[in-house]
Amino acid sequence: MARILNAIFFLYFASHIPITILIDSQSVLPKEWYPTVLRDTLEWYCREFKDPMMMDSPVWFKSFCICEVLFQFPFFFVATYAFWKGTAKRIRIPLLVYSSHVATTVVAILAHIFFHDFSEGKYPGPSSMQERVFLGAIYCPYLIVPLMLLFSMLFSEDYNTDLKKFL
Repeated sequence: MARILNAIFFLYFASHIPITILIDSQSVLPKEWYPTVLRDTLEWYCREFKDPMMMDSPVWFKSFCICEVLFQFPFFFVATYAFWKGTAKRIRIPLLVYSSHVATTVVAILAHIFFHDFSEGKYPGPSSMQERVFLGAIYCPYLIVPLMLLFSMLFSEDYNTDLKKFL
């Protein structure tokens, strides 16, 4: 099971590198820094999946994206390498911090998706429960995988050597 989780965590962190630099960072960095094809991709995503947060980001959402670009993005390389090499137990504490931070931010994003009134926004947001569930499903892996990571770092004997003392 540990090998499967390591593969999931490796793919999670490795996939975050291009997503962060090409898509997510567009919500906080100047639009001119991105080629038209990337700006068009973001607009297409926002229109198709009714995710106005990426086009007209609330301040709280921008703060999450700034954290992602400044702090998480460099860590993605460290975590990708650690899971590739099988040395993730060396970065257990940073993984605990990362996973708890991300899970917390995604809960706030999901609450916004399910409870915010998007009818007054500049860009169309989800208007039906089906659209809200669909958009929420896009964000859910970014809650589920960090929670899996958090629980693995806390309760797996592969990562938590202190746990062996108590068992």
